[in-house]
Amino acid sequence: MNAILGIKVGMTQTFDTKGVVTPVTVVSTQPMVVVQKKTVERDGYEAVQCAFDDCKKVSNPIKGHLSKASVGPKRVLKEFKFDNHGDLQVGSVIACDIFKDGDWVDVSGKTRGRGFSGSIVRWNHHRLKMTHGTGPTHRSVGSTGSNSTPSKVIKGLQMPGQYGHENVTIQNLRVVKVDKERNFVLISGAVPGPKGGTVMISKAVKN
Repeated sequence: MNAILGIKVGMTQTFDTKGVVTPVTVVSTQPMVVVQKKTVERDGYEAVQCAFDDCKKVSNPIKGHLSKASVGPKRVLKEFKFDNHGDLQVGSVIACDIFKDGDWVDVSGKTRGRGFSGSIVRWNHHRLKMTHGTGPTHRSVGSTGSNSTPSKVIKGLQMPGQYGHENVTIQNLRVVKVDKERNFVLISGAVPGPKGGTVMISKAVKN
């Protein structure tokens, strides 16, 4: 597995030599630093823990954990199972050059949270008619099931509830350009999450 964390900057477009326009998402990928190696003998599995995104202040336990690897405050700690984890040591830097132009990747991110939403916003339901005595229930969810059979609300029924703030993965996106000097990756199409959100770019598992 090859993967790296990044921050979604926004969308723009690129032009190839034939003038074909490709909409792309710009992801800023600061280098990740390995701060811990998990081993089978000590932890029961093999992985590396990486720190990402500089910040001003972290809690004292995290500060002590990062100081063992001589790393300053970081906002994100995440574990990875890389193909070459045996070659990585504490203090190793993982940059965007693990990908190249034309690679196929999966991008994961957390969508924008919208709080408790009604069924119209959450599921794009139609509202009830505004006339002929419908009453103050124009945006209500309507019937939730049969009366006698099955006499219960069916599991999975689209109803009001928490909307957004969930992990979403979009598969098989193409890396249009990797800018190693400025640590930018341009990915075709849209990726999950708002501007400024943290995303994970990983090697495509189905391509």
